[in-house]
Amino acid sequence: MSGGGCLMEVQERSVAALQESMAQGESSAVEFCEAYLERIEEFDRAGPKLRSVIEVNPDALEIAAELDRERLERGPRGPLHGIPILVKDNIDSADRMMTTAGSLALEGNIAPRDAFVVSRLRAAGAVLLGKTNLSEWANFRSQRSTSGWSSRGGQVRNPYALDRSPCGSSSGSGVAAAASLAAATVGTETDGSIVCPSAANGVVGIKPTIGLVSRSGIVPISHSQDTAGPMARTVEDAATLLTALAGYDPRDPVTQEGVGKEADYRTCLDEGGLEGARLGVARTYFGKHERVDEVIEEAIGRLEVLGAEIVDPVYVGDLSLFMEPEREILHYEFKADLNAYLAEHPGARVRNLEEVIAFNEANADRVMPYFRQERHELAQGKGDLSEQAYLEAKAECLRLARTEGIDKAVREYRLDAIIAPTTTLPWLIDLIGGDRSPGGCSSPAAMAGYPHITVPAGYAYGLPVGLSFFSGPYRECDLVRYAYAFEQATRVRRPPTYLEHADLG
Repeated sequence: MSGGGCLMEVQERSVAALQESMAQGESSAVEFCEAYLERIEEFDRAGPKLRSVIEVNPDALEIAAELDRERLERGPRGPLHGIPILVKDNIDSADRMMTTAGSLALEGNIAPRDAFVVSRLRAAGAVLLGKTNLSEWANFRSQRSTSGWSSRGGQVRNPYALDRSPCGSSSGSGVAAAASLAAATVGTETDGSIVCPSAANGVVGIKPTIGLVSRSGIVPISHSQDTAGPMARTVEDAATLLTALAGYDPRDPVTQEGVGKEADYRTCLDEGGLEGARLGVARTYFGKHERVDEVIEEAIGRLEVLGAEIVDPVYVGDLSLFMEPEREILHYEFKADLNAYLAEHPGARVRNLEEVIAFNEANADRVMPYFRQERHELAQGKGDLSEQAYLEAKAECLRLARTEGIDKAVREYRLDAIIAPTTTLPWLIDLIGGDRSPGGCSSPAAMAGYPHITVPAGYAYGLPVGLSFFSGPYRECDLVRYAYAFEQATRVRRPPTYLEHADLG
């Protein structure tokens, strides 16, 4: 296939469009994989040098060919049959690709078995095209880190303005989805790492309820807050991917809570889905940039036109109170959870957090040229998960985010969901000074373990702005419905521009 033809064939094409093309015999999984691989070469490694893909699957074309044969002989397994998907490089795949969390300390780590979400993708017939770059250790190494930078993969760049942050830590997944380097991608979030890079790169991101999607086989930060989730150019594609990812995994006991609550999220797609929805505006998350506020105010107006009842304002907790107990939990759980993960990965050169810290110090010129590892060191200094300080912090997080936060707001204001700007505009990449983001609205849903979806709402200076919907546990279907109705009525998303700088004209 010619390069130009491939680039035109897959850019901005939906999962359903790719599936229909294969069903009609117009194209094949092999051809789509070839097209995406050409785009990765063109945009990620040459051209704009997005650096969003850290590794491609050397067996992708062979897998695609087998899926093409299966389609001819037995028909497709479902909507993801033959569809190329990229997953974040903290998600295990038992193949010839490494799982490193972007860290040179884990270079060479070949997982002994697939993460549950990878096994779900393979069972659905998806082609694992490769791994995406990320903020090293999912942005949990330094207090002065730069989103999208890893010692293994370098700096991911925002495709709308190459000098702007892609946000972290699922930066590569957000950029790769935006730039059509795969049909869709999978990211992970502890607090903001799906929704922020989705908003910053003009795509849809879904952070599921803790318990809906398994965490087994994913390099951890916190079992209280970690989850994988879909990132895609449309709500429909994200819903299709979430359907495949959700499910019970005996290796992750929390997924027992999600049994019977998962769904085919494509059935939630309803253009009239905002009619009668009662949405609360969380004003706490406004006022960080006037142009972002203008875009979101216009979005709120559209929500009303589409039949939503707007409750403005609503209170979902004091963000300043969230930070300290959340940090305490993450430091305790990072040490315990990472040590448990590494104990199950004999291919890793480091066996625990202490050895990770020692490796980083011994290789500081390559691993820590811009920022160090204060978070690692703070975590290493913590005790076990029976300590009172940890138990108190966990109880405080749940009180603030659930009891006195989302649960209280939903009950007292009689809400179906809460809305807010997802984050501010992407800031300038600064490897020396680190991130300069004033934050976004991710913390309440992240700390509560509740679902959160972001959808493109518009642009300012050519940079994407995201609109967030979040609510109580297992309300994914409702959030997908609201986001889809808004998306279909506005259709604001446009492809990346690959400008060197933001459009200030």
